[in-house]
Amino acid sequence: MAAYALEAEGISKFFPGVKALNKVSLRVKPGTVHALMGENGAGKSTLMKCLIGIYRPDDGLIRIKGEPVQFEDTLDALRSGISMIHQELNLVPHMTVAENIWLGREPMKYGFVDHAKLNKITQDLLSKLNIRLKAEQMVGDLSIAAQQMVEIAKAVSWNADIVIMDEPTSALTEGEVAHLFTIIRDLRTQGKAIIYISHKMDEIFAITDEVSVFRDGTWVASDQTASYTRQSLITQMVGRELTQLFPKFNNDIGEEVLTVRNLTQKDKFHDISFSVRRGEILGVAGLVGAGRSEVMESLFGMTAFDSGEVLIDGVPTKIDSPSVAIEKGLAFLTEDRKKSGLFLVLSVMENMSIVNMPEYSAKAGFVSHVQMAKDCMEQIRRLNIKTPTMDQIINNLSGGNQQKVLIARWLLAQPKILILDEPTRGIDVGAKAEIYRLISELANRGVAIIMVSSELPEILGMSDRVMVMHEGRITGILDKENADQETIMSLASE
Repeated sequence: MAAYALEAEGISKFFPGVKALNKVSLRVKPGTVHALMGENGAGKSTLMKCLIGIYRPDDGLIRIKGEPVQFEDTLDALRSGISMIHQELNLVPHMTVAENIWLGREPMKYGFVDHAKLNKITQDLLSKLNIRLKAEQMVGDLSIAAQQMVEIAKAVSWNADIVIMDEPTSALTEGEVAHLFTIIRDLRTQGKAIIYISHKMDEIFAITDEVSVFRDGTWVASDQTASYTRQSLITQMVGRELTQLFPKFNNDIGEEVLTVRNLTQKDKFHDISFSVRRGEILGVAGLVGAGRSEVMESLFGMTAFDSGEVLIDGVPTKIDSPSVAIEKGLAFLTEDRKKSGLFLVLSVMENMSIVNMPEYSAKAGFVSHVQMAKDCMEQIRRLNIKTPTMDQIINNLSGGNQQKVLIARWLLAQPKILILDEPTRGIDVGAKAEIYRLISELANRGVAIIMVSSELPEILGMSDRVMVMHEGRITGILDKENADQETIMSLASE
């Protein structure tokens, strides 16, 4: 047996104006879980795309079990024993679970897909992985968390010797994460090599054996996970110490700016009542399926509620579309940036300025490109967005930098009520600190902020009050002095 399941030596990859990888190396042993760590834009996902055949390296060598390989495409890599769970879901919503898992390699009978056999082998695979889904379910009807489990099953179905997992737990509950770890340990026992990318430190120390750190497209270090502390790993990743992750100000909290009374949407949420005041950060906690995102989408006019009322500055307000919400001073950073946030084929500047376009075209009906470019460049500097130019297509940016562009979009709109749904999902620890600082600054200026998050340290570190939801209902609203992880989890699982 070769000493390494996978070796990448001197890999470089260039894009117009960007050196994404600069002679990086990675060695992964069979039967181990190897973490790949670094800030957004460090080159982790780019290297993985080189390994899986999406990109062809401009320089360097890849070996599988000691043998040099050069992949023509993703299918070539899959057939060579490498599979990948991508950070962004890559499923076909109008197909079933079974059809998604075996797409392009379905069992055939008399020239047609053998659906009976397809569903059977899928159900056997799901049972083996203890994933409680049905082969015949439509993927588009599943929650994001369930779709993530389908992605995991699809990767395992290839029986690959090397499995890349890029942010596999971003949409999973605590119980589902534990389930995934059971699957990973089983794969490790089988001698599989797992490359694990995550920004969640607790996961890295819980499941991985070795760590490699990247920074700005270069390799920094590799070592046993046990050799690192949380702080030493962060320091290697960001090149500096983060002395205060949650820079929360003691704001002067003002009067109520948003009041919600008895909001109800059939089969989604019931009798939701709460308020948010100027300068306040209201954290919203709860397990996946609690109805948190559905309430926020309804407040922003993306979906209609059946009963209840919304008041802004004490005035009953009808919000029946996002455009009306924006006019009333609301902004909404959605949970799924790819599906409902970004225009992937447009540039960074176009994505950033699109909400504020009426302002830029207010004079004589012509767009003021000079002012638009000035404002966007200011946000790029303020949020430390890593992009070669404002004209870069946003799909070429890392997930974390895409998230920063979305935040910048709403900052340009200058909202008085800002709704953030999972604002740091898929964001590295350095970028998280920057976003937390920004949220605190906005609250300090009097913006009322609602922050939905599945990360309890984030909720506890940033919130003035915490609203907890379970199965479409509010189970408690806690002052920060009375909020702790145990109390929140108890309310979230009532």
